[in-house]
Amino acid sequence: VLSGCGVYDGTEIHEASAILVHLSRGGAEVQMYAPDVPQMHVIDHSKGQPAEAESRNVLVESARIARGKIASLAKLTTADHDAVIFPGGFGAAKNLSTFAVDGKDCKVNREVERVLKDFHKAGKPIGLCCISPVLAAKVLSDAEVTVGHEEEEGGKWPYAGTAGAIKELGGKHCVKEVTISFPDNFPHVDTKNKVVTTPAFMCETELHNIFDGIGAMVKNVLKLTGK
Repeated sequence: VLSGCGVYDGTEIHEASAILVHLSRGGAEVQMYAPDVPQMHVIDHSKGQPAEAESRNVLVESARIARGKIASLAKLTTADHDAVIFPGGFGAAKNLSTFAVDGKDCKVNREVERVLKDFHKAGKPIGLCCISPVLAAKVLSDAEVTVGHEEEEGGKWPYAGTAGAIKELGGKHCVKEVTISFPDNFPHVDTKNKVVTTPAFMCETELHNIFDGIGAMVKNVLKLTGK
């Protein structure tokens, strides 16, 4: 499930690509979706500033990543899929929810909420990375998730404050690593709720570590499908 195209106002593209590569390697068939709604705002990624008087559509922008093969999130059903995965990027906090603005008092897009509840009720696995675990924390009250560490540690974990917000949302935060150097401590697998999470770009680390961490998340999601 995508949230636009570009880290500051949509899907984190490296994360989406890593998920797709690992799903392909795992032999999975993939269909991409995004909500057909306006973006919260548009960011000029060359400046890191809002682009004034510009508006974009989340589904239209997400189609860039999907190479045009994408459908409205309203069409996603559990009957047609074994699992669902949400990449990160600020789009998860701006377009799939209002977390970027409202924090613990955020609202989740109704289709995103429906999908999370439907997959959870069906006992089908849900994968989330980077900032997107806040969606599960908000919608699934007892979900265990990770966004990495709970302290910034000199800038290595610049978004560590998100862990506290997850607790305020009603979720349980578990401290986990992003790198493959800690094979026993990544990703986090909530076996009860079948929710698998990994920190990804919540950590300032090399790209290959993020790629490997996402690979572990995808591997565990596929394992939980039982296929």
